[in-house]
Amino acid sequence: MDEQSALDALDAFGVRRDKKYPKISQSWRDNWANLSTYFKYPQEVRRLIYTTNVIEGFNHQLREVTKSKSVFPTDDSLLKILYLAMTDITKKWTGRRQDWSMIHTQMVIYFAERMPG
Repeated sequence: MDEQSALDALDAFGVRRDKKYPKISQSWRDNWANLSTYFKYPQEVRRLIYTTNVIEGFNHQLREVTKSKSVFPTDDSLLKILYLAMTDITKKWTGRRQDWSMIHTQMVIYFAERMPG
């Protein structure tokens, strides 16, 4: 999706939803200069940006482990179960993105001063 398509989608959203939620599309329009910087990046980099919810996923997995037990006898018991869950969760982080080489190359171009080549 390019910037013009995004603006068209925002207009379509406004037609459908402005009566019930008038502040949403207005807020997006008011802040469009900041929000639209997203569209200057290639599709692969944009996909990486909007799929970086690793922290949210990590927190969700920790909540899954602790929600079955509402009370822990000691703080240490809670820390131990969180530590064990964390080690299990992070074992799955060893894989690489299939398109990482292309993404890395594009990021070196866009962020040359921040990334080694």
